[in-house]
Amino acid sequence: MFNTPTLNRFAPILLLGVMVVDATGCKPSSDPEASAALPVAEQGQSARGSAKPPHDLSGRTRVGTASFYARQFAGRTMADGNKMDPQGDNAASKTLPLGTTAIVTNTETGQRAQVTIQDRGPYVAGRIVDLSRSTARKIGVTPHEGIATVTVAPISVPLPDGSIKAGSASRDAKP
Repeated sequence: MFNTPTLNRFAPILLLGVMVVDATGCKPSSDPEASAALPVAEQGQSARGSAKPPHDLSGRTRVGTASFYARQFAGRTMADGNKMDPQGDNAASKTLPLGTTAIVTNTETGQRAQVTIQDRGPYVAGRIVDLSRSTARKIGVTPHEGIATVTVAPISVPLPDGSIKAGSASRDAKP
């Protein structure tokens, strides 16, 4: 079949493929609700392990695109150790610390909901938050549209020393 020198030539290619799959995960891309694969630049950074953005401890309001968790993530363990509940107020952010509570507002409809950051993601360029399906519905993000421009205004931000910082929405915490 193959001799050892032939296999040795293909070993680096095979190893690189395994490293990329391990670093980026095996998310299905055929589901339109699922997050897309990482952009090429981010894949390279993830494979090197240096792409973790710093936590945003500022408590300032941010504007960006929101999406929602695909069905296959229901029940999976999130970064904080809890199970993802499609009916809960859980959300994912790459930069807000786990445990942050925030108000997410759809800039087009004005609809808003309170969330707790319990997971990491989304892993699509330009998106700042992934929402549970029920929270997405509350702010007018439907499976048909899939995404919306939102503001994410922290109410409280857990700090590394165990204290809590009041965020920009701390005075207006009721959705």
